[in-house]
Amino acid sequence: MASAYNPGRRYALQRFTSGCEYCMTSMNSAIHIALIGGSGLYDMAGLSDRRLHDLDTPFGKPSDPIITGRLNGVPVAFLSRHGQGHRLLPTEVPYRANIFALKMLGVRFAVSISAVGSLREEVEPLHMVLPDQYIDFTRRRESTFFGDGAVAHVSIAQPVCAALVGEVQAAFTAARLDNVTLHRGGTYVCIEGPQFSSLAESLWYRTMGASVIGMTAMPEAKLAREAQIAYATLALVTDYDCWHPRERPVTAEMAIANLQINAANAQRVVTTLVERLNGAPPVSLAHSALSAALVTQPEQMSPATRERLRVLWSDGSQGAVQE
Repeated sequence: MASAYNPGRRYALQRFTSGCEYCMTSMNSAIHIALIGGSGLYDMAGLSDRRLHDLDTPFGKPSDPIITGRLNGVPVAFLSRHGQGHRLLPTEVPYRANIFALKMLGVRFAVSISAVGSLREEVEPLHMVLPDQYIDFTRRRESTFFGDGAVAHVSIAQPVCAALVGEVQAAFTAARLDNVTLHRGGTYVCIEGPQFSSLAESLWYRTMGASVIGMTAMPEAKLAREAQIAYATLALVTDYDCWHPRERPVTAEMAIANLQINAANAQRVVTTLVERLNGAPPVSLAHSALSAALVTQPEQMSPATRERLRVLWSDGSQGAVQE
């Protein structure tokens, strides 16, 4: 079933609805929009014409086969970050393979839907947040595609795509959700996990002015920038971490229960979003992130290194690789 990485050819594995048989079909059309589902969001309701893409990349296999299909007629890709059945710790997620595989499919816009804890009184459980900054406290994750004969230094001064964030905000407004608040802006503290914070840590993060805390936005956002994919996080608040003097400290059970309440709302937002992106995709600075970042030019790389990385500077207009 699996397809070995071959940069000259791309395949999809199509699951027939009549059973578990698979067939191999080559993919010739790019899919520009991806949705990355975090804890509690392992599927995308309303996705029709589904196909499973069991891809190999130079950085291993993604968390799960990528599902492509149509959401209200718009081609999209969906990736379950932790895998079906939530098999992967935040540290174990193959972030490089995930982003690289999306780039192979031609993705230019990626929205991560993630559970977070709140570090601010006004950011309440069941609210949504569009962070515009991250603080990276991870320490055990590969965070770049480069090295081994290729040097690049992308800027993540503004780590999310402001144009994409604006589209998500507009989609939220258009979705007309009842009794749901969206906060635009704020800093997301990304910790290694899998343990939740100590009280001392939670209070420390608050002194930094951070708004929310989670375990998966980094290095995902950094890698998306290296892949020239416009990226945004739609954060679903599930708890107050452990700093709040009148609220219970977060538990996994609490976080998943609140996330499932908000999952349907998130799906309504992203359904509206993909329609907007399909109709008028915004111009994103992320799409040219490597133009001023590559120190080692492709012609100076070894043939093997250049071949390994060339997907990254593809514009995605026809998909990164073709038959």
